[in-house]
Amino acid sequence: MAFAQLTYRESLRDIQACLRAANEKLYHMGIRSKVSRNTLAHANQIRDWCMCADFAQVLIRKARKIYANEDFGVQLEQTVHALDSTIIDLCLSLFPWALFRKKKGAVKLHTLIDLRGNIPTVVFITHGKVHDVNILDALVIEAGAIYVMDRGYLDFERLCKIHQFSVFFVTRAKSNFDFKRLYSRPVDKSTGVLCDQIITLQGFYARKSYPDKLRRIKYNDFGLRLFMEHQRML
Repeated sequence: MAFAQLTYRESLRDIQACLRAANEKLYHMGIRSKVSRNTLAHANQIRDWCMCADFAQVLIRKARKIYANEDFGVQLEQTVHALDSTIIDLCLSLFPWALFRKKKGAVKLHTLIDLRGNIPTVVFITHGKVHDVNILDALVIEAGAIYVMDRGYLDFERLCKIHQFSVFFVTRAKSNFDFKRLYSRPVDKSTGVLCDQIITLQGFYARKSYPDKLRRIKYNDFGLRLFMEHQRML
């Protein structure tokens, strides 16, 4: 299975075909018999997944130490995490537990990535109906780190709990974002930053969920705009 991961195999049949192609070398790897799909499937079924999870955590800790000082384009001392999810479609008749839509099944892969080395540090697999924001309840927050998320994780009560761990978070505001500007900081608009403001929330429930101040930055990505206009022309 380590061979399958390192060589990007996509199925048990793919693993079987590749190992059988190098049959004369298998003896030196400790494999004494012919590799078959049934053997691999049985091994996956009877082995406790916790063993693989614990081994993955050992590798993640070692990898994060190796890339701890890697420059990823931003000069920051803190660890920076990116949180996002993706949907993997499944056949509902074969996976009835994978709830998503009426006639379609899916699982959702929630991943937290350490941007120094692009190392996945946390992975949650849920059925497709689980909203992204619920994963914030399951995360073990790393004090002093920076978490980058999209609008799917915008829940002020949960973000306030994260803030209490001395954690920074970066997310996009929704179109109906209601706030009050307290004061503005000077900005250099030639860099694309249009405003840098300290704000508080205006809505009753929003302000109750997040009573502290927030920093609002409006940024114009000229490169992205040119790219989108080019795509429209094509």
